[in-house]
Amino acid sequence: MSITEPLPITTPVTADLLRGALDLERTEAGLLPHRLPAWARAQCADGRLAMAEAQPSGVRLAFRTRATAIELDALRTRTAYRDAPPRPEGVYDLLVDGTLAGQAAVGGGHVLMVDMTTGATEFLPGPVGTVRFAGLDGDEKDVEIWLPYNERTELVALRTDAPVTPAPDRGRKVWLHHGSSISHGSDAASPTATWPARASLLGGAELVSLGFGGSALLDPFTARAMRDTPADLISVKIGINLVNMDLMRLRAFTPAVHGFLDTIREGHPETPLLVVSPVLCPIHEDTPGPSAPDLSGLAEGRIRFIAAGDPAERAAGKLTLHVIRDELARVVEQRSADDPHLHYLDGRELYGEADFAELPLPDGLHPDAATHLRMGERFAALAFGAGGPLATA
Repeated sequence: MSITEPLPITTPVTADLLRGALDLERTEAGLLPHRLPAWARAQCADGRLAMAEAQPSGVRLAFRTRATAIELDALRTRTAYRDAPPRPEGVYDLLVDGTLAGQAAVGGGHVLMVDMTTGATEFLPGPVGTVRFAGLDGDEKDVEIWLPYNERTELVALRTDAPVTPAPDRGRKVWLHHGSSISHGSDAASPTATWPARASLLGGAELVSLGFGGSALLDPFTARAMRDTPADLISVKIGINLVNMDLMRLRAFTPAVHGFLDTIREGHPETPLLVVSPVLCPIHEDTPGPSAPDLSGLAEGRIRFIAAGDPAERAAGKLTLHVIRDELARVVEQRSADDPHLHYLDGRELYGEADFAELPLPDGLHPDAATHLRMGERFAALAFGAGGPLATA
């Protein structure tokens, strides 16, 4: 069959073929996976959160098939920055029986053009694109197609040259994780190379990722979404967005953490729950937020962030990463006296001073691709390994 001819079997993309999404929206183009339910989205008008939760970090199609060729039509929405070089395209990862077997980009799609100097945006429409994987063996196999973590993705059509059935339950524990842009993916190489995806694959867990760029802000609706989502293992990574958004003071932070954990516990009273503090970020270790972009290198594709707060303001309760780590450790120690399934992990065990010396944060805030892999490997060992708080064995 020519690669220009459509494959003969079209299978509707339905909920039983998708993992990692909490909601599905039928659009004019197709099916849009969401990582927050509709009622939660209705409680927040923030455009950054709306963009982040509709980018399918951790979302994948999962099915059984003997197909030797697979095509997926999708309509993507990419973010681009005016007067800056294009950002890398989103990647689709093909896993066959758990092993990476192909990577491709879909092409076409809409572009949301952002002017970093003014904040203005322009929507540039584009066509549906197709990603194709061919040359697979004809044996019955588990297939997963992990969607790009950094592109809003409307799924239009799935075509194969052999029938498709939903992937069976393999008995893996479901891991529900919430965090910031670092958990969302930041500058990871591909969707299975974000640190949560890497950790889940190494640890044998089924990931549900609620990593939202710029939006790990102790929002009550996120806690309620986690409360209502079936899970065997839960983690929450708290801190960096509260500092770089300069969202609250210590007086509000501590009760908000308690409230967030209380809400999760309403639906998961005895589920292992791991609180993870921020990884090392030197600009905000002792200097409060907000973070501010340095756009002097924008034309060369370089954006860096600086801490715009004043260290003296810590006395008035402004948050730094050191303050947050100390308070999270104290809160978990206090609560664990009555909650033996609650645990704490210092984020610097995933990325600390020695790592920064070897693999500095390229923009001052976000880890690079190699660091994502390192963090995922460390989390898998520390959390999912034998004796770990989220042991999957």
